[in-house]
Amino acid sequence: MKIFVIAGEPSGDRLGRAAMAGLKSLAPDIRFDGIGGPGMAAEGLKSRFPMDELSVMGIAEILPRYRHLMRRLDETARAVIESRPDILLTIDSPDFCLRVARRVKAAGAPVRCVHYVAPSVWAWRPGRAAKMARSIDQVLALLPFEPPYMEAAGMECDFVGHPVVTDPQASPKEADAFRARHGIGDAPLVLALPGSRRGEVQRLSETFGGALARVQAALPETRVVLPCAAPVADLVRAETRTWSVAPLLIDPAQDPDGAEKRAAFRAADVALAASGTVSLELAAAGTPMVVAYDMGWISRAIIGRMLLTDTVTLVNLVSETRTVPEYIGKDCRPEPIGRALLRLLERPEAQRHALAKTMRRLGAGGEPPGLRAARAILDRMR
Repeated sequence: MKIFVIAGEPSGDRLGRAAMAGLKSLAPDIRFDGIGGPGMAAEGLKSRFPMDELSVMGIAEILPRYRHLMRRLDETARAVIESRPDILLTIDSPDFCLRVARRVKAAGAPVRCVHYVAPSVWAWRPGRAAKMARSIDQVLALLPFEPPYMEAAGMECDFVGHPVVTDPQASPKEADAFRARHGIGDAPLVLALPGSRRGEVQRLSETFGGALARVQAALPETRVVLPCAAPVADLVRAETRTWSVAPLLIDPAQDPDGAEKRAAFRAADVALAASGTVSLELAAAGTPMVVAYDMGWISRAIIGRMLLTDTVTLVNLVSETRTVPEYIGKDCRPEPIGRALLRLLERPEAQRHALAKTMRRLGAGGEPPGLRAARAILDRMR
């Protein structure tokens, strides 16, 4: 069996590597072709061109490279059609991957198309599923409530688990050592996570700093730790200089294996986090959280009208609870966020139950997601 696999960014490379390993364990004679990163290369993929060429986000970044990306799109679709694989496995990066699948199907190539990571049609733009169904036969979903949405649009869909369940976690001993190493002791420790993109950090920094100042005013011994995302480490350092609470910054350049970050996640009593998949990382570490997020007023208005759910936090959605407080858009203000953090420090138990429930529902304790993905691909193929 031959599989042509495409990933366009590091998170996709990680999913692809795990799926490839699973496929090789279940079908040792399998062959791979396609585009991927270093993780997929470690499983035997010789990428047709560097995956980094596809890792572009935002209109300002895409426009200068538009013609090159279109050439790569044409080249990739032709390669799939000419190599005649049994399966085309596309991983996330829908702007590129789904266009390739559409061209392959339009050419009449007898290729089964599988897409890994369902679009969030449960949150907004539900019409994407029907459009996707014209070229995709099967979807591999990361979240347990996604299959009905894909099946309703006419695609086969399998929940295969979320990769967060396989992330390494710090032990209680490592968390205690982190507190001792930084002189925190038994003081309340708040983890601050203002995002990994420059726009997020710039919009949220003042609000986060104000909310944390209110916590420290009520509990003077409170300490704050902030693991910086590599793309914004310098910006975070500059922005937090104006905070009245001096955070302990974890520089990714000094923490290449992420051990210090993992220890901080486990050592923290609560977290203040920007909205996103980081809520699942916190759930895996068992750290209760308050979620806050804001955006430009145009985006706020558009997304507010399009949003189909009453919560944007994945922990709330997966656990079918609303235990994680959210402060989104106009509600993203220091005063209510600070009060929510203080309440959570005092009563974290209900949220801890929701975090554990979330991890169980995402597949913790079961087969690794990569193996489940591989099994779903092969079972449907048969």
